[in-house]
Amino acid sequence: MSNHAFLLANYVPGDTLLHRAPLWLKFLLVVGCGLASFLIVDWAASAAALAVLSVVFLLGGAGLSRLMQAVRPVLPVLLVIGVFQWWQLGGPTAARIVLNVLVCIVAASILTATTPVQRLLDGVASLARPFRRLGADPERFALTIAIMLRSIPFIAGAYGDVRDAARARGLERNPRALILPVFITTVAFARQTGEALAARGLGEAETGTGTEGHGEPAPPAVGHVLP
Repeated sequence: MSNHAFLLANYVPGDTLLHRAPLWLKFLLVVGCGLASFLIVDWAASAAALAVLSVVFLLGGAGLSRLMQAVRPVLPVLLVIGVFQWWQLGGPTAARIVLNVLVCIVAASILTATTPVQRLLDGVASLARPFRRLGADPERFALTIAIMLRSIPFIAGAYGDVRDAARARGLERNPRALILPVFITTVAFARQTGEALAARGLGEAETGTGTEGHGEPAPPAVGHVLP
């Protein structure tokens, strides 16, 4: 796939203060920005928060181009939302809503750009571990996140390739020429992923450790279960 647009920045190796920051602190930043998006009522405060987070992102060494790559895919949607909210509620409210969404995206990009995927998944599994007593499976939850992180760029890339091919044939305005190939590619990708998981014995219900006292072998690390 030649187009792998994704809403969040990919990990950039480095040794900055952000890279060394505890994972829980980065999670707290993302959660805090999400909550703040509901509490901030002044567009100027939202703009200031976005500016601060953008500077923090750049301090992580990811660069301005990666910041723009993280924001660019959602800009058309935000433009539509902004125009509609401006029509319904006025300019300041529309600006606040759009800026708050950007704040959340940049905050999440700080997390993904400064945290290796495996460490991020281990952290997700750790956060879900207290819910094990309620029947939750932390490893399976982290596996779901891993599949999502891998699937979204693939589907976005498939759509980009199909769109380019349709444009070359003058079919860019034909919904069938755009949707059907992406749907087929996505289904094929899902089947391949399911077969890969089944071949590794992952995603199946656990049946216990057996009657002879021999436990099942531990599954491979979540970040390495997919081909």
